[in-house]
Amino acid sequence: MTDKRRTLLIVEDDPALQKQMRWAFDQYETVVANNREEAIAQLRRHEPAVVTMDLGLPPAPDDVTEGFKLLGEILALAPDTKVVVLTGQHDRENAVRAVGMGAYDFFAKPFEPELLALTLDRALRLYDLQQDNRRLKIQQGSALSGLITRDAGMLKVCRLIERVASANVTAMLLGESGTGKEVLARGLHELSPRRNERFVAINCAAIPENLLESELFGYEKGAFTGAVKQTLGKIEVANKGTLFLDEIGDLPMPLQAKLLRFLQERVIERIGGREEIPVDVRIVCATHQDVKGLIQAGRFREDLYYRLAEIVVDIPALRDRDGDAVLLAHAFVQRFAGEHGRGAMTLTDDAVHSIESHRWPGNIRELENAIKRAVIMADGNCITAEDIGLNVNPDEELEALNLRVVRDEAERRAVVRVMARVNGNVARAAEVLGISRPTLYDLMNRFGIKKETST
Repeated sequence: MTDKRRTLLIVEDDPALQKQMRWAFDQYETVVANNREEAIAQLRRHEPAVVTMDLGLPPAPDDVTEGFKLLGEILALAPDTKVVVLTGQHDRENAVRAVGMGAYDFFAKPFEPELLALTLDRALRLYDLQQDNRRLKIQQGSALSGLITRDAGMLKVCRLIERVASANVTAMLLGESGTGKEVLARGLHELSPRRNERFVAINCAAIPENLLESELFGYEKGAFTGAVKQTLGKIEVANKGTLFLDEIGDLPMPLQAKLLRFLQERVIERIGGREEIPVDVRIVCATHQDVKGLIQAGRFREDLYYRLAEIVVDIPALRDRDGDAVLLAHAFVQRFAGEHGRGAMTLTDDAVHSIESHRWPGNIRELENAIKRAVIMADGNCITAEDIGLNVNPDEELEALNLRVVRDEAERRAVVRVMARVNGNVARAAEVLGISRPTLYDLMNRFGIKKETST
C-alpha cells in the first residue's frame, strides 16, 4: 500500500525515553534494545541503516565501558551503519571519542527531537548514497571498472562505448584533462574482441619529438647512434590488440603524415629499415584540445582527423555531471581510508557542500587528489571542507539550492527570451508562454522587465 518505512534501532535502557523516541520518530519502523546483547541481536535481525545509542548501558549505566564496546561491535559488524551517540549534558570528551571511533554524530541529553530528526535524516541519506555507490560499482563490471556515475550524459557515453566496442573502427575521445579518457579507452578494449590481446598506451605530449617516432614505429639496429639492437615500436607491440594515443593533438606534423600512411596501408617501416611490416591494431586516441580548431590553425591534418574520428565520443566535464562529484568523493574516501588504514571515514555536510560548489577544473583527477590528501591529513574520522582545502561560502551554496531562487531565475529567463522573440508583443508572449496576460504583467513587474526595453 505504501512504501515500507525505514528501520531505526534505538539502544536505550530508560523505558520513558524509549517511549518518547518511538513517538518522536514515528516516520521510522523503530526497534528497541535495552542492552548490548539485545542491540547486537536487533542489528543482525533488522540491519538498520541508522542507530541511536546511549553510552551508559547495563550492567553499569553510569559507566561508558559497555557503550563503547557496543559501538565497536556495531562498526565491526556493519561498518556502513550510521551511529548517533547520545551522551550526558557535560560529557563532551566521550562524545568526541565516539566520533573518533567512527560514530556518525552525537547529541547531548536532553535533546531536541526536531534537531535529532534532521541528523537522522542526513545520516540516512548518506547511507543510501554509499549503498548506491556500491551497487553501481558492482553493476559496472570489469570492463568499465573505475568509472562511477549516475549522470545521464555520462551513462550515455558508457552505452556508446559498449556499442562501438565490437566494431573494428577507430575512436576519438574528446574531453578535458582528468575526465577519464584512458579509463574509457581501456573499457572499450576490454569489451572488444581484442580483449585477450595487449592494450598499449602512449602519451604523445610526454615524449620529446625526436624520440616519439622511434617510440611509435621502432628502429633497426644501427639506425642511429645508440641503436644497439632492434627495437619494436608501440604500434608493432600492440599488434592484434589496441593502441591508445593520448593527447593526439600534440602529435608533430611529420609524424601525422606517417601515422596517416599506416592507417591507410596498415603497414609500418621501422626507422633504418626497408621492410614493410603489416600490423593489425585498433587505434583509439584522445585529446583535451579542440581538434577542428587545430585543423583551421594548420596544426593538425584534416585527412588524419577523418581517419581517426570514425567514432567521436564527447566526455562531459565533472562540473557538468549532476551529483557525480559527491558520489565520486564518497567512493574515494572509502578507497583511500582503506588503503591508509584510517577506518570508517565520512564527509561532513560542509565538505559535501564545498565539493558540490567547486568547479573542479582538473575534473576527476583533481577531486581524487583532494580527497586523498584530506584522508591523510584529517585529524579524526570526519573530513571537513577545511581538510579538502576548498573555500566556499555556505550561504551561496544554500541560495543556489533554493528551489524558489532556481524557479524565479528560470521564469525570468523564459520571459526575457520570449519577449525578445515576439518583439515586445505582450499578447503574443503570453500565448507562447502559456499564461494569461495579467500573469505575464505580474512576472514582468516582479523581475523588472520593461516592455519597451525587453528586446
